[in-house]
Amino acid sequence: MGKGGKTSSRRDFLRAGLGAAAAFTIVPRHVLGAGRTAPSDKLNIACIGVGGRGGASIGGCRGENIVALCDVDDRRAGGQFDKFPKAKKYSDFRKMLDEMDKQIDAVTVATPDHTHAVACIDAIRRGKHVFCEKPLAHSVYEIRELMKAARKHKVVTQLGNQGHSSNSIRMFCEWIWDGAIGNVHEVHAGCTADHCKISQLHKRDEKHEIPPTLDWDLWLGPAKYRQYNPMYLPGRWRGWLPFGSGTIGDWVCHVVDPVFWALDLGAPKTIQAEADGYDPKKHADTFPHGSVITFEFAARGKHGPVKLLWHSGRKTIPRPAELDEGRPLQKTGAIVIGDKGKIVYGSHGAGGVRIIPEAKMQAYKRPDQTLRRVRGHHNDWLDSIKNGKQAGSNFDYGGPLTEIARLGIIAMQLLGQKLEWDGENMRFTNSAEANRLVNPPSRKGWEL
Repeated sequence: MGKGGKTSSRRDFLRAGLGAAAAFTIVPRHVLGAGRTAPSDKLNIACIGVGGRGGASIGGCRGENIVALCDVDDRRAGGQFDKFPKAKKYSDFRKMLDEMDKQIDAVTVATPDHTHAVACIDAIRRGKHVFCEKPLAHSVYEIRELMKAARKHKVVTQLGNQGHSSNSIRMFCEWIWDGAIGNVHEVHAGCTADHCKISQLHKRDEKHEIPPTLDWDLWLGPAKYRQYNPMYLPGRWRGWLPFGSGTIGDWVCHVVDPVFWALDLGAPKTIQAEADGYDPKKHADTFPHGSVITFEFAARGKHGPVKLLWHSGRKTIPRPAELDEGRPLQKTGAIVIGDKGKIVYGSHGAGGVRIIPEAKMQAYKRPDQTLRRVRGHHNDWLDSIKNGKQAGSNFDYGGPLTEIARLGIIAMQLLGQKLEWDGENMRFTNSAEANRLVNPPSRKGWEL
């Protein structure tokens, strides 16, 4: 950005550190010279979306300087606003970034899914480091654009799939690479959360007064305009396709992360969805009560090919016969099937990582640790900024992981069709209708 002053000097150093390995990470003030700030000093953080989940991002960055807070709902954000009286308050992130450009080093984004991309890319183009809650974006096109922008502007990014910084995901990878269950060929992953809103579709034409504390137009952002309805927020937007990403979008980045990393899955070759009681045209605004989406991944290196079945809502993961009687199967987690055994794990490390049955777990000689352990997800991002490195779930990693969910949602909208995906060229080779869903239109003025 090169705009002078302490913040610019620090930012220039941090960005340069991403282009080449730094000789050292802690730079004393006397080395930098008068008027310059060491990269080891506190970062100036701005937070976009501070109510609800946004509070976790603020908490994760409390050790830095929180200089600005932005939320379209004053009532929802009020508690966080009160905690940081010195931080400037905004409702429009664009105005915040315009006015405080020189004072901001990094930005967190914890808004509803449909506004992730516009907020992230605005910050990235200004040279800000970005932490974005999952899922990264609301379309495959948005994901790809964020990945390109992050590379171009050499910023440090992190997707908010917190389990990626856990010990359990590292242990799982080490076991898979050790050959604990042989060659993995099938995975059943899922979450029992039900984000179906079919029973509320008839309410869309209701007229409600917009709360005086909410800027509804800003909340809609790039989504096509519709009347305000309290059934959309807070939080309930996850079940509405124009704003949220359903169970698959909410949980793939957590639950599929371990196998995505360990097996180097990459992009699926085919995707096919099945669901009961769901008409993609009649119920197009929401998600089914339950679905199973099958992804086929080609072999890569020593791994695969792999068939991944994602189970949402009422379509639950089948209990494996090898799971010992009395041991519960995680409702949000996965069963990983190899030619020499099975592993079960829960999301975020819940329930640990276990070979089943327990007798095989007890007989397994665990390998030495080969992956570096980290001190938390936000800290991984903050430390990476200060050290001129990339975080573990940066957008080049988190983007393709999120893309799996978005491809699953496209398959859900074209129920029953087996879609063939050319990831390199970002297109389906057998469906023009599916290709139109790769980059759906944004409301005028909100395009990337």
